Amino acid sequence: MRILVYPHAMEVGGSQLNAVELAAAVQALGHEVAVIGEPGPLVEYVTGAGLEHLPLDPGRRRPSMTTVRMLRDLAVRRGLDVVHGYEWPPGVEAFYAGLRGPAAAVCTIMSMSVAPFLPASLPLVVGTREIQERAAPGRRHVHLIEPPVDVVANAPGHPVDEFRREFGLEPGPFDLVVVSRLVAELKLEGILTAIDVVGRLAAELDVRLVIVGDGPARAEVETRAAAANAAAGRRVVVVTGQLLDPRPAYAAATVCLAMGGSALRSLAFAKPLIVQGELGFFELLTPETEKIFLGQGWYGIGGGAEEGAPRLESMLRGLHASPALRERLGAYGRRLVVERFSLERAARVQLGIYEQAVSERPAAMDAVGTAAGVLGYKLRRKYERLRGTHARDDFNAVARSPK
Repeated sequence: MRILVYPHAMEVGGSQLNAVELAAAVQALGHEVAVIGEPGPLVEYVTGAGLEHLPLDPGRRRPSMTTVRMLRDLAVRRGLDVVHGYEWPPGVEAFYAGLRGPAAAVCTIMSMSVAPFLPASLPLVVGTREIQERAAPGRRHVHLIEPPVDVVANAPGHPVDEFRREFGLEPGPFDLVVVSRLVAELKLEGILTAIDVVGRLAAELDVRLVIVGDGPARAEVETRAAAANAAAGRRVVVVTGQLLDPRPAYAAATVCLAMGGSALRSLAFAKPLIVQGELGFFELLTPETEKIFLGQGWYGIGGGAEEGAPRLESMLRGLHASPALRERLGAYGRRLVVERFSLERAARVQLGIYEQAVSERPAAMDAVGTAAGVLGYKLRRKYERLRGTHARDDFNAVARSPK
């Protein structure tokens, strides 16, 4: 098969990394795969994975008929079988390109909710059973692929010395590591809570928080980190910025704090995992809590932001006091990710979805409803921007509302 993968952005993030890693895994199974996207940090990762990168104009409208026509022309010239968009704008563009073009469209949504205006006949892939069940009514196909992990490339024993030298991270402290986009939606609340908790614990325990990532909220994170360091009188919170290859950070961790794909990468390095959510949600992964995350995904919503700090502090104290517990949970997490979330398994499931999509054509009647839905959404977003109430990451922001 000939497949074009279209991530929604080319900055480092869970959905984009998932798109590129799965694309490379599908290519390794004997198929021809290219990735299309604007310039950005992820381009180097794409080419390093042995995939062709096709450029897109970073100033384009999203979605746009210009991009639709370009995708359709590419499908004709290259004999594409599938155009696979990640998140809703590429998914919508892939759908319209496929209506009058030769390539079938597939859309993966790794956000916490599915845009209601996505065409009912567009094959969807989501990352959790809960989202699959919510999105399925009225749609032709909603498939489940839990975020996969390359458990060979991400494994215990990865070198850490250069990473430690670069950021002045001498061995010894109990290192809580977060690898995350620094954005307001989903991420920021838990990261700021972790800074405050580690800052307080540092008065009595040899703990350190290492935050790896970048994004619009970085200045706020750095300001809070500086305050924690000043209060402690030493570097107890370190913000490294973005790493194209964050594996040394995972490998250097004592414990990881994460959500989504980053949570699963933590497990691949045999690290105990505290799953971060919103509204005070922190939960330690154990055999007893496993079912929670296999159902709802590696995320959760608590009862209120004020609950977060005492919950996180209790977990960190327990893990700090028991190296044996840390070793046991690390080994358990590694087994779980190898058995359930391997990249090769996910690639074979993805291929089956492609084959089904090629055998079925999208419903032309979906085009009008989708266009109206996108227009209505754009108008609402414009109104919200004028009022200053819009969320940058819209279909993740809605996850904050308790069910």
